[in-house]
Amino acid sequence: MAEKQLRWGILGAARVNEKLLPAIVEAANAELVAIASRRPGAAAEILQKLAPQETAVETLDDPEALLSHPNIDAIYLPMSNEEHAEWALKAINHGKHVLIEKPMALTVADIDAIEAAAKANNVTVMEGFMYIFHPQHDYVGQLIDDGKIGDVRTVKTAFAFPMKPARMYRIDRDINDGGGAMWDIGPYAIHTARLWFDNEPVSAMAMAKLNDSGADVSLSGVFDFTDGKFAHFEMSFEHARRSEYEIIGTKGGIKCHTVWQPETEEATISWWNDEEEQTVSIPKANHFNLEIEYFSDCILQGKAPKLTMADARNNCAAICAALASVREGTKIQLSD
Repeated sequence: MAEKQLRWGILGAARVNEKLLPAIVEAANAELVAIASRRPGAAAEILQKLAPQETAVETLDDPEALLSHPNIDAIYLPMSNEEHAEWALKAINHGKHVLIEKPMALTVADIDAIEAAAKANNVTVMEGFMYIFHPQHDYVGQLIDDGKIGDVRTVKTAFAFPMKPARMYRIDRDINDGGGAMWDIGPYAIHTARLWFDNEPVSAMAMAKLNDSGADVSLSGVFDFTDGKFAHFEMSFEHARRSEYEIIGTKGGIKCHTVWQPETEEATISWWNDEEEQTVSIPKANHFNLEIEYFSDCILQGKAPKLTMADARNNCAAICAALASVREGTKIQLSD
């Protein structure tokens, strides 16, 4: 057991807890103290399902009780997209550090409010992009830094899977209320599109198929990063499963074949240039576990996370510009 442990609470019984709850339990520098859900019995049910051996963990039917819990340092927030800002602000104002499942919020204004509250309460907040902690992306970054593909000119990202009937709640409300592919899986596609450029996009163009609820079931578009640099992105609940990105530079290219890499499988990175071509296997890793260990370490050691509030703000701004393009049918300029 680690000498110091960050004491965690989980705010909500969402399905993603199948990955995050065990990650908190298994992390040497973390301790799961309590889980809360508004659905009576849901917190107890998910603990029994995922970690029945953790008999000391409290299960609460009142989220407010979790926020005021004296023995909790940090909260993991996996509630519905449209609830993230409200509950993050509540947690922050109770002096809790917060790991917010992506997207951090649905508007840039909400992210600015979260940042201001975090500063006022001297707590740390991070958006939950677990994928970034898998070592395959460090390998991609090293290839770029080593000049293997020259200067990055184009990034293409694709995130999709066929929607199962049991998951239809993800598209049962309008885009503006957090429904649809963009707010669900799109944050990953947008984040990986931005990740490999040194600047932020200046404009966005996108189109989408909307359902009767006003949610996007498929969306595709492009960002302009100036100087002939572009990022193409797509996300869908009607396509075969894809979770990948490709980076094209002035000398070659790199492909990450599976961004949400299962912890039971090695990752595969392919790259090429005019002189060589390689396909490399990256050792198995659980990016959920690595995310929890990393965030816990940041709090315990007083370090700022590499996933910054500015990054969260810029990702939200890019998403909102793409959605505005869908709504207005034209290219949208991103404000500074």
